[in-house]
Amino acid sequence: MLLVIDIGNTNTSVGVFDNDSLLKTFNFSSDIKKTDDEYGINLFSILNHNGLVSKIKGAIVSSVVPQLCEVYKNAVYKYLSIKALSVSYKSKLPVKLALNNNRELGADRIANASAVCLKYKLPAIVIDFGTATTFDIVDENANFIGGIIAPGLKIQANSLAQFTSKLPKLKIEAPKNAIGKDTISAMLSGIVLGHGAMIEGMIKKCEKELKKKATVVVTGGYSPVLFENMDNVLNYIDKDLTLFGLKELYYMNKE
Repeated sequence: MLLVIDIGNTNTSVGVFDNDSLLKTFNFSSDIKKTDDEYGINLFSILNHNGLVSKIKGAIVSSVVPQLCEVYKNAVYKYLSIKALSVSYKSKLPVKLALNNNRELGADRIANASAVCLKYKLPAIVIDFGTATTFDIVDENANFIGGIIAPGLKIQANSLAQFTSKLPKLKIEAPKNAIGKDTISAMLSGIVLGHGAMIEGMIKKCEKELKKKATVVVTGGYSPVLFENMDNVLNYIDKDLTLFGLKELYYMNKE
């Protein structure tokens, strides 16, 4: 079995694959103050609780938090006796990186682009709703040609609450109408429906530059909220896309 770990700015997603089947997923907070022992104990405990410790034979880590990549790799080695691989622009990939500076590319975006290349018709756009909302664009020849990075839904909500004296913090969910009848519904309209409108517009601009209709795949924690409230511009919701990409990258790079 394979352990895959995707370290995001806010949360860390952990998956266990048995060949191509994703058996279990777990989530941890991404806390740079925690040590490799703390993460190792958490990993060991949850895997042991599910009877998986002795079955894990390999591991791969992607991280957008540089401090945590080595922490998790050390944790996996100390508590599971496995040397984990890590994802970077130097990894063997099913896509060709065609950016001005490949070093800048986040490991999660590499995993997403790899996954969409292997699972869906190209050209394709992956939209990942995490702390930031990212677009990753792969052309019809499997070239990762670039993307878009925008503030995510939670960043927008927290910013409104932080920088305005009367606006409250709120739970991210889709409003019933575009025209809000109270402060909360007005905020949700601006954040959720406004974000959706931005996405629709950017998809059109990307397709114009691609000169082709693209397959649009959404993933990440807030993807269900957006997927259900947009005008049929999103083709697929694939909540485990990043983990699938990590699994494929492990087998491409394990030797």
